Amino acid sequence: MKENPNLTREWDKVFPQSDRVNHSKVTFRNRYGILLAADLYTPKDAVGKLPAVAVSGPFGAVKEQASGLYAQTLAERGFLAIAFDPSYTGESGGEPRYVASPDINTEDFSAAVDFLSTRDDVDSERIGILGICGWGGLAINAAAIDTRIKATVTATMYDMHRVNADGYFDSMDADARYELRRQLNAQRTEDAKNGSHALAGGVVDPLPEDAPWFVKDYHAYYKTPRGYHPRSLNSNNGWNKTSALSYINTPILAYSDEIRSAVLVIHGEKAHSRYFSEDAFKKLKGDNKELLIIPGASHVDLYDNLAVIPFDKIEGFFREYLK
Repeated sequence: MKENPNLTREWDKVFPQSDRVNHSKVTFRNRYGILLAADLYTPKDAVGKLPAVAVSGPFGAVKEQASGLYAQTLAERGFLAIAFDPSYTGESGGEPRYVASPDINTEDFSAAVDFLSTRDDVDSERIGILGICGWGGLAINAAAIDTRIKATVTATMYDMHRVNADGYFDSMDADARYELRRQLNAQRTEDAKNGSHALAGGVVDPLPEDAPWFVKDYHAYYKTPRGYHPRSLNSNNGWNKTSALSYINTPILAYSDEIRSAVLVIHGEKAHSRYFSEDAFKKLKGDNKELLIIPGASHVDLYDNLAVIPFDKIEGFFREYLK
């Protein structure tokens, strides 16, 4: 759990560095032995043990993008925060590269809690997590299994099981799902023959004129100077093609109704993905659960639009429940 000299040292984020926050690079291992890389943000005037938040997402992004912006902003507001690259992506370890796993991706959040809870400058009883996009669903799954997590925030959440098993807007039936399995397993055979793993491709570029509006929304972030990063899967060649297999038959929100800690679910009113958050929230139980819909906001607005992301609400939520 020390700084890794092999990590990028220059400021290579897609957002400006804050002069109110100290920044450093750290690493820690998950229980599968994979070394995870993270950016650590601390308030410059920090004293004593702080409440801490681990941030990750969106699905296919890296810590130099939206998660880093969230972590740095939380540090400006008095929290110790880390933004980490999930296993197999970014500066984190794991082979083969660009593999997704509902188990390991959830474990990455708990490994971040391990790291935070052993730091001298963190109050181990005041640790929360924040998941963006696909890591929102994984954050809920982590909260369902890890009782050390005292508060969870999701922003513009995707349920990665549901979108892989059922398609967008639940458009796939059992026959379509079987055909998807057939194609993905045929790809496994090809990968085995080739001794390599074919990639699915990131956000489409150039953008077709008839692309769905939410794909245009992704393109405006991942494929332009606004959000492009050379290590981002979505900005470049994407995930391993067969990564969807592990999510198809693994419902990651199965035990979300048993979460006793606080959960704040945030989504944009105009987001194509809004139904993921609304349906996930319906399953949550207890008076410490809240759904917040941001008027007029799209899915990607909650990645980096500081005029839209409700940081006052997020700060207040964590202060209320990380105590």
